[in-house]
Amino acid sequence: MINFRPITKNDFADLCSVLQDKNVMYAWEHAFSDEEVHKWIENCQKSYAENGFGYLYATESETGKFIGMMGLLLETVNGQNYIGLGYILAPKYWKKGYATQGAAILLNRAFRKLGAQLVIAEIRPENTASRRVAERLGMKCTGEFLKYYRGKQMPHLIYRITKNKFCTLKTAAE
Repeated sequence: MINFRPITKNDFADLCSVLQDKNVMYAWEHAFSDEEVHKWIENCQKSYAENGFGYLYATESETGKFIGMMGLLLETVNGQNYIGLGYILAPKYWKKGYATQGAAILLNRAFRKLGAQLVIAEIRPENTASRRVAERLGMKCTGEFLKYYRGKQMPHLIYRITKNKFCTLKTAAE
């Protein structure tokens, strides 16, 4: 099981262990600098204040160990705002079901607590692990768009799931 809490400035070292790992951040095409990690923390806290959600600090329930960041995000695709889903885990926790489990918890929050009718995930085409997580959750790839990041165009696929589809899948799994 996974526990979540808001990210704080005290989490800097743990966040660096993930955000500064080139193998983790390959889809971003760079590892973060210390300054970028501090900005990440500020942006998370700003999102909590403005939107009521954002990336969260994720820990393994049994051990309390940091596994990564997962959260609901405000995403803008082609000028339209959506609630998005994001997950960035430490390599030690890859391929163990944590991303799928945590993302399902967050989708449940988006639909039941935030009243969202639709949630998306923006995923780089080559990020097959993240694509598999989205697909296990019942998300479908419905298109693509170019996202501009650090002055560069980066293709992203758009995965979507509606509240009705997620609730149907969740009920069937229970």
